[in-house]
Amino acid sequence: MNQLEQLKQYTTVVADTGDFESMRAFAPRDATTNPSLILKAVKKDEYKPLLEKAVHDNRWNQHEIMDHLLVAFGAEILKIVPGRVSTEVDAGLSFDTQATIDKGRKLIDLYGRARIPRERILIKIASTWEGIRAAEVLEREGIRCNMTLLFSLPQAIACAEANVRLISPFVGRIYDWYKKAEGTEFTGADDPGVQSVRSIYDYYSHFGYKTEVMGASFRNTSQIIELAGCDLLTISPDLLKKLTESDEPVTRKLTREATQEQASPPPRTSEKDFRFQLNESAMATEKLAEGIRLFCADTHTLNRMIDEMRSAI
Repeated sequence: MNQLEQLKQYTTVVADTGDFESMRAFAPRDATTNPSLILKAVKKDEYKPLLEKAVHDNRWNQHEIMDHLLVAFGAEILKIVPGRVSTEVDAGLSFDTQATIDKGRKLIDLYGRARIPRERILIKIASTWEGIRAAEVLEREGIRCNMTLLFSLPQAIACAEANVRLISPFVGRIYDWYKKAEGTEFTGADDPGVQSVRSIYDYYSHFGYKTEVMGASFRNTSQIIELAGCDLLTISPDLLKKLTESDEPVTRKLTREATQEQASPPPRTSEKDFRFQLNESAMATEKLAEGIRLFCADTHTLNRMIDEMRSAI
């Protein structure tokens, strides 16, 4: 078996792309999208009809177009993957709990109108304090969430305490920060991004948290192989292809021991403790802020494309 086939024995593989053909080629169970991936996709001729339909059907209400576009992509993706798709809330709402709740409900309602059950949708929300509180409310309503832009154990702990369905620690962006800060190439188990996911996974296992861990934002296949056994891994098409081109052995590196004695969780994290602990990590603080800015910038670019298309109708 190639490495991708071996990896699928231990881990649920998720496609990190908005490209339908890549999903068909690599047969992942789930798929994730974000504003950057949707922007990249709609620039291609084969995906422009989705954008054109969303604009045409909602041309009198500009604020509706983006939501309909996201759901259109999600609906098409779910025709390909057998599992779930993650649809992201506007990163501009990352510090507004109620607006995030409202947007999550709106997206689920749109999927419902398309007759897609909510069990197949994950609402993707930035792992700010406000975002985590919004996810806690949505989860109580049966709306499952994927907490993104997660770079630290304090963020992961707060998400687990909120009983969210899934978190997406960003392995590659953590690696990028330490590589730049220390001027060092990291490989294998020494990679700070890999170590971060392992620490989260071990914490969840130790205290019996059920929140799923999905490693994300990989820079190389070494990072992926070091996390074999993680609940899920979301992988870009180019790295999926590299995994299919190698038959080097893949062994399980992470496991949740069902028989191990689980400790009682510590007291629930307060807002002031969360903010202080996040502030203690320069990497997590910088990468969270940077990630929100980048997603907002790509959303603005996509909105400009929508405006141009509306003006041409």
